[in-house]
Amino acid sequence: MVEALTPTQTRQQHPEFVTHCSYTALRPQLPLRWPAPPDLPAGPKRRYRSHYAYLGAADLDMPGVWEELTDFELLLRLVDFSPLRPVLTQLLGWTSAKGWTPFDPVSLFLLCGWQLTEKWNRGTTLKQLAKARYAGVRQRLGFQEGVYPTEGGLRYFLTALGQHSPDAIAAISLPAYGDSPALDLPTQRLNHLLLQAVALLHAYGFFSAAAWNQATVCPDGMLHPAASHMRCTALADTCYQPPPRPCPARDKERRGCACDTPACAQVCRHAPVRDPAARYVWYSGNNGPQPSPNTPVPSAAVPEPHPRGQGIYGYKSMALRLIDPEYRFNVTLLDDFGPATLTEADYATALLLQLPTAYPDLHLDAVAGDAAYGYDRPLHIIYTRLHARRFIDLRAHACDREPSGWVTRGYDARGRPVCAFGYRFTANGFDVARRRTKWFCGQVCLRPDSQPAVMLPNVVYPPPECPFRAAAHTPYGEVRNVAETFPDGTLRLVRDAPVGGVVWQAYYPRARNAVESRNAVFEHWNLKRLPYYGLPRNRALVALADTWDTLATLVRLCREATAATGT
Repeated sequence: MVEALTPTQTRQQHPEFVTHCSYTALRPQLPLRWPAPPDLPAGPKRRYRSHYAYLGAADLDMPGVWEELTDFELLLRLVDFSPLRPVLTQLLGWTSAKGWTPFDPVSLFLLCGWQLTEKWNRGTTLKQLAKARYAGVRQRLGFQEGVYPTEGGLRYFLTALGQHSPDAIAAISLPAYGDSPALDLPTQRLNHLLLQAVALLHAYGFFSAAAWNQATVCPDGMLHPAASHMRCTALADTCYQPPPRPCPARDKERRGCACDTPACAQVCRHAPVRDPAARYVWYSGNNGPQPSPNTPVPSAAVPEPHPRGQGIYGYKSMALRLIDPEYRFNVTLLDDFGPATLTEADYATALLLQLPTAYPDLHLDAVAGDAAYGYDRPLHIIYTRLHARRFIDLRAHACDREPSGWVTRGYDARGRPVCAFGYRFTANGFDVARRRTKWFCGQVCLRPDSQPAVMLPNVVYPPPECPFRAAAHTPYGEVRNVAETFPDGTLRLVRDAPVGGVVWQAYYPRARNAVESRNAVFEHWNLKRLPYYGLPRNRALVALADTWDTLATLVRLCREATAATGT
């Protein structure tokens, strides 16, 4: 049996990858200039306490240097971050030259990236910055010896980025559809960092042609436990209102809090003050391992065993991942952040609707994801607004467990059409021009070994009264075309390829890998449980983490392509 190639081996055997991404190919183009918009005005600050400037990459031609440099240090030699200064100035909300003299925002951005990639906390990062062994890094970040930011300065940097990120003026309007009401969600200005990081990879040929011209994107929601410790699972916005305030815990027939003591004068004493936006959710973990055989079943003594899963108090980050099927890697295109109770389907739909504006030259082919996005509105928008194929996992309903109803509605529990006598149809492919899937029965009832999915009472099998048994309908029999919805107007189970089929298996596992890839990065950088307090600061932290994940991918791909050249 031939062993499957690893992603690294696949990339190194791809001639275009080695040709475009190796140091030999990039060397004449150095530095790789950060692709900031050229028309941005310079920041209002006239001077800074540090100053970043690109210092060249002459030492990369020396033997042994590549092995000694970390990925972060190599990135500082490959990329010129100077154009990022006006971008960060706007994201920080700086509009006046008055006030204190700040540090160069590019220096702080790079310092945060150094902290993330080295898995340090703020205190450790500042201590390392002052050490003589990191004098070269300090110089490339633009800091003078002995003049360093404080922990409070780094806190301010993240807080300012997070507070100025929501953009209500450029909000995304989700139309009402089905049971989902109309909704306006603000966009995030911090996504400009992600857009420009992805544009950097695209400009210098790090994506395959298929990744950009037949793009597959995957929404991903990740829960992050908050830095504060939870005291009440029923926490709500009202717990932070002035008294008298209702108690959501008492509404659920729990003890709750009367909020009639001095400790509850400003907020409920059981509400964490430093994480007022964090919320509690029960994560069932449906995409985890199968239930244990030791799980208790309902009984008279224990009528309702404890549900499977775990409670998480904190936040949720949403990301839209781009999958490169040829080079076998993925990056984040857009992200968002909010309390753990945010609705993944709505936020993912908002991110998808931003794609045509954020990446106008990206040609979307498919959207793949788990059942959290299998609701009517995202399925409708993916089909009608984005004109993409839907590889979203199925969302179950109680009616799916009643096979007798499959014949009435015309399709089974996995979205496969069923004929009037209970036989399943076969897919004949997706018509890209008409944007519909063609299904045919293939006169399966005439085969002696065929069995219907549903045996109807008082029906003789094979059914002699079927009009599609005639020779005039050979060989396809009955043919049905399924576009956006089934004939009954529903689209919960409509997918643009048979679920579990060959085409489905070519797309959906890649989406799962893209989700797990981001999860692994956040775990490696110790960001699953958030280290900071407050939604604004953590919003900025997650956006920077996704940006630096993209930049780290650039360095990793460059190292692999260079190793494949043997130089």
